[in-house]
Amino acid sequence: MKIGQLAAQSGVAASAIRYYERIGLLPPAERTSGQRRYSTDALDRVLLIRFAGEMDFSLAEIKLFLNGFRENTPVSARWRKLTTRKISELQHRLLFTRRLLNLLQRLQTRCHCVQLHQCVAGLSLSPRLRALRDLHPNGKAAEKETARQSRQ
Repeated sequence: MKIGQLAAQSGVAASAIRYYERIGLLPPAERTSGQRRYSTDALDRVLLIRFAGEMDFSLAEIKLFLNGFRENTPVSARWRKLTTRKISELQHRLLFTRRLLNLLQRLQTRCHCVQLHQCVAGLSLSPRLRALRDLHPNGKAAEKETARQSRQ
């Protein structure tokens, strides 16, 4: 089938199909009179690439699924391997997202700062940020040091 037919049947742009071929997700198409001709297997592959992409798998992960196993490895074993990693990744992202949501909700209801330095001080974001603030010429530690030096 021609690239336009493959694109229409898979719902994937022809430019994406060419890109998939270029990066090794699709085997090179045969050429007839300079035009790409794809096998019916290509449609299955493109549909799988599209599905996996919609499930948040990266192109590198999809490439591993398609090409990173022995040829006789069952599809189910490939999915188990890939989904185990993805589930762990999503659980970490979910934990991060929950923490971020909690922080944003607290900021929304509790922040009454008038100036930026109040907000930074009130948040006490991290020891590293506090150390940076204290090293900054406008930081409190710098002010105390300046005052101490002027008294001497």
